[in-house]
Amino acid sequence: MDDTHTFRHGDFSQGCRERSRSPESSCVSMKSEASRMEPIKFKGRHTSTDLRERSNSPESGCVSMKSEASIVEPIKCKGRRTSTDLRERDRSPESSCVSMKSGRSIVEPMTFKGRHTSTDLSTCKSNLLKKFQCLYEGTAKQGNPTLLNEIYTELYITESESGEINNEHEVRQIETQSRRSATEDTPIKCNDIFRPLPGQDKPIRTVLTKGVAGIGKTVSVQKFIVDWAEGKENQDIQLIFPLAFREINLMKDKTLNLSDLLHYFFPETKEMEISRYEYKVLFIFDGLDECRLSLNFKSEVKLCDIYKSASVDELLMNLIKGNLLPSSLIWITSRPAAADLVPAECVHRVTEVRGFNDTQKEEYFRKRISDQSLANTIITHLKSSRSLHIMCHIPVFCWISATVLEKMLSEAERGEIPKTLTQMYTHFLIIQTNIKHEKDYEKKVKDEDMILKLGKLAFQQLVKGNLIFYEEDLSECGIDVAEASVYSGLCTQIFREELGLCQGKVFCFVHLSIQEHLAAVFVHHSFINNCINIMKDLSWLSLNPSSGLHQRAMDEALQSKNGHLDLFLRFLLGLSLESNQTLLRELLTQTGSCSYNKEETVQLIKQKIRENRSPERSINLFHCLNELGDDSLMREIQDYLTSGKIGGTKLSSSQWSALVYVLLTSEQKMDVFELKQFIGAQNTADEVLQKLLPVIKESRSVLLSNCGVPEEGCAALTSALRSNPSHLRELSLSGNKLGDSGVKQLSDLLQDPHCKLEILGLGCCGVTEEGCAALASALRSNPSHLRELRLSGNKVGDSGVKLLSDLLKDPHCKLEILGLYDCGVTEEGCAALTSALRSNPSHLRKLDLIENKLSDSGVKPLSDLKEDPHYKLETLLF
Repeated sequence: MDDTHTFRHGDFSQGCRERSRSPESSCVSMKSEASRMEPIKFKGRHTSTDLRERSNSPESGCVSMKSEASIVEPIKCKGRRTSTDLRERDRSPESSCVSMKSGRSIVEPMTFKGRHTSTDLSTCKSNLLKKFQCLYEGTAKQGNPTLLNEIYTELYITESESGEINNEHEVRQIETQSRRSATEDTPIKCNDIFRPLPGQDKPIRTVLTKGVAGIGKTVSVQKFIVDWAEGKENQDIQLIFPLAFREINLMKDKTLNLSDLLHYFFPETKEMEISRYEYKVLFIFDGLDECRLSLNFKSEVKLCDIYKSASVDELLMNLIKGNLLPSSLIWITSRPAAADLVPAECVHRVTEVRGFNDTQKEEYFRKRISDQSLANTIITHLKSSRSLHIMCHIPVFCWISATVLEKMLSEAERGEIPKTLTQMYTHFLIIQTNIKHEKDYEKKVKDEDMILKLGKLAFQQLVKGNLIFYEEDLSECGIDVAEASVYSGLCTQIFREELGLCQGKVFCFVHLSIQEHLAAVFVHHSFINNCINIMKDLSWLSLNPSSGLHQRAMDEALQSKNGHLDLFLRFLLGLSLESNQTLLRELLTQTGSCSYNKEETVQLIKQKIRENRSPERSINLFHCLNELGDDSLMREIQDYLTSGKIGGTKLSSSQWSALVYVLLTSEQKMDVFELKQFIGAQNTADEVLQKLLPVIKESRSVLLSNCGVPEEGCAALTSALRSNPSHLRELSLSGNKLGDSGVKQLSDLLQDPHCKLEILGLGCCGVTEEGCAALASALRSNPSHLRELRLSGNKVGDSGVKLLSDLLKDPHCKLEILGLYDCGVTEEGCAALTSALRSNPSHLRKLDLIENKLSDSGVKPLSDLKEDPHYKLETLLF
């Protein structure tokens, strides 16, 4: 299953770091994505019988890559496998969806004697191929090993910006990504991760790949290794060392040299001198978010000799910084919240795995489910629920949905087909719990007891921000380690035993969302059966302890700086529906007398929406209303939008929040935001601008021309856009009274290195030489992105034009259209433009100088430039 947990900063980040930066600690092994239940794309070779057998397992669809861990003998995936093959494959208790077992265990130790030959390197490749060529679905006894290259489909990977750390809940990040057009960025295939894009001439040594839990980071790493080992790609690399931070953590107290560290994990390389110049080496550090080493990149300890001993964290820092083996390549994967642990100056490329786009979602289900009619029915159903369809960007959620919907639709089970997250995960829990226990397992604990114990563990650790757990954590909740391993679909056991040298057991849920659902089940059951409000016991927020369960839960979630309780709240409120409680009774006995009143809960949510000043922070409350089946606020707003009356309607605070929710969760991409359609007699430009900032910052084109936006509105706009500067491509503010002060604020945005704005319209905005100076300065510091600048109708004058002319001389300037209509330009300014174009004639395509005080002698030199073969000006207006 892919990365599983959310690495959180904020109130509990310290706890996370101390316990283990777990995010990807998940079901899978190379720790991350790959093995975690990565959605696997099947090529229709399974029969319906195969699929039914597969989906009976909690991890069916799960990927257990056995990461670095297949202590089991390498499996030869030749065609289809029978259940006999699988039984022979592995009888170990940890052959569950997770079995991470370190890298070392998968490879039989081999010693190379004498001089190294190409055969030695071939053996290393062979060992890695055996380790990574298969994906393992489900448990060892129930799943089917599948060759990676038979089912792999490229995930959407793009170049990203370093330093852009998002502390929102990962589900919110996925919702944001779902609104962005796939045409925004240039996709990168995983095999090209070290190859510069066209126009990039600098070599790439260190790559940081980020992505939320379950999105496909480790599967991409696995694909890279398999294609290399099969001789298909990147053959300039002689050796690859895949190292999981979860594994390295167990060495954190050791003092040794880099050579010994590698020999420990890869004993077959003991006779190789990897520092020799003929070896080009790639180190893959998977799961930075799980790192428990004190990576202090400000340390002055400098190591250049691979045989000099130091602490493991010092070895890794010097390797990443390029002091050790400077010719080696480095690939680091991480969840977003931990991506800033490595300084930007140490990273040459940042990429982001964005999971499945809409086309890939459909492709997944059609490959995953052999019955194409059933696959189409499932796809249609998921599209009918916006919240479910958005979640399908995460490959792991596709697996969960396929597991549930395939069973419910193919077997014609009674009951409502899941339309909400709460329904989907509750059905998923039922399916996993109904899986037959392994025949050699003697049942000692009731399913109900184990679910509640796991729920208690999930809730306690969620509140603390701990996303991987240890034996003592389980013991505190009354969980026996042997029992927990049987529930491999719910609580994943990753077991390490290295010949007595490093021993340790780490536990986690196969995905953060499953932990959040189980936590909600525990809190719900404690209230229903025992009338206990578990939320009262939380002491980390000074809120009213006497408030009801739902009110307390909402207050806690709204107070969270990074929304770490948002999805938990959705599940908890969703479980208050009688239909969902009926489902839960299949697993949990309900004997208490406490109950919920749905209408009271709905009204409480609406009250919180009214009280909450931030429409953006209210978005999760609308998701909660959706879980409860109440869409009255949203329908009302949809009617206003459809009728075109939104601008003439005085909206309440709740309606403004509903409008933001509707626009942000619309199936249509928010590529263009036009302020005019929301302005009317009842709504001023400034009010609309302030209320809809969450929508504006997710739009590629923001059109605010002639709307009466004041200087104060410009300040709020700039602040919002700075939080997401790489998304915006067009900003039109012409005809607004911004003045030089407003333009100076925009200049702060323009000089942000992440800003990719291409079109800026500032016509008739009261800009003078002072504002022009701020613009020119900002664009000089970041000159390569702006293609069109419209300044017509401003008092720029010759002095302003001279400043812009200096910008045009910059060889990095790519400005193609410059509008200076009626700007007070004279022959002097025209001469400055002529000089600039002589020195850098190859970019400007259109220059508008109409209604300026130009003489023929001033314009002639510009016209004469057409004789220059490099001169690209197509339109000169004067």
